[in-house]
Amino acid sequence: MTSRSVCKKQRSRHAKDSRELTASYNRSSAIFDLLKERRELEDLDKQNKESQEELENLQQREDELQEKTKKVKELNVRLRKILKDQAAEFAERAKSGRKEVLHLDADHQRLVVELAEELLRKKELEHQLVKHQPHADIFERAAKLTKFKDAKSLADHMENLFRIRGSLLQQDLQKREKYDELRKTLQSKQEQHRLMRLQKTYELSQLEVEHEKVRSEVLDWETKWNHIQETASKKTLLLGQIKMATLNLYEMTCQEKKGEEVVDINLTEKQLDMVRMFIQDTDDIVKQYQNSSQRQEGKKKDKRSFPSHHNKKASKKPLA
Repeated sequence: MTSRSVCKKQRSRHAKDSRELTASYNRSSAIFDLLKERRELEDLDKQNKESQEELENLQQREDELQEKTKKVKELNVRLRKILKDQAAEFAERAKSGRKEVLHLDADHQRLVVELAEELLRKKELEHQLVKHQPHADIFERAAKLTKFKDAKSLADHMENLFRIRGSLLQQDLQKREKYDELRKTLQSKQEQHRLMRLQKTYELSQLEVEHEKVRSEVLDWETKWNHIQETASKKTLLLGQIKMATLNLYEMTCQEKKGEEVVDINLTEKQLDMVRMFIQDTDDIVKQYQNSSQRQEGKKKDKRSFPSHHNKKASKKPLA
């Protein structure tokens, strides 16, 4: 073996060793990476578990806080309701207290006014007593002069008289009021009667106008009816004349016919038909007669013109 081949073998061995080292290094690095990734995954799983535990703890705390918040809200609502009820009760009590105070103030003011009025009335009575004291003395002296025992009996009698006078005045006033009421009622009735009379007068005038209108219409209809009757009588007379003329024509034209049924005197239309048939037959006969006479005259004219024509032919023959 030469040194060159030995070198080649060494180089190939070194290359193989280097490749093996590289491969082993790559495998070890891959294993290291896998271990590192596994460790990271384990760390992530651990962190995930810790996060889930923290989330569960947070959820539990949140549920507890929500429960506490709900309880606090319910307690707050109850407190508000209690405070509101207490405030309403206090307001009602204050309102009733104010009403009582106002009522007491009003009663106090009323009592003060009544007391002042009573004091004023007392002063007036005392003043009137002092003022009417001479009249009382006069009543005493008058009672001694009359049949009354004392001034009180006289005062009662005078009071009765004044009461009777007031009653009579009241009755007179009531009678006057009743009289005024009756007078007003009478005036109202008179006014109603006047208005009703005017209304009836107006209605009567309207009825008179309508009566005149109806009367004029009746006169018009009577005139028309008279005209209709006159026209009907004229037409009846004319119809009778027509029937008589038709009967005369029928008798004149058809009396010589024998073997035919005699037409009733009231059947004017049938009589006219018979007359019309007679006239048509007569016209036919006249036309036949005229035609026959015209034919005979034509024959006579032909006979008269025939010899001259024959003579003309005879005169022409020698010339030929």
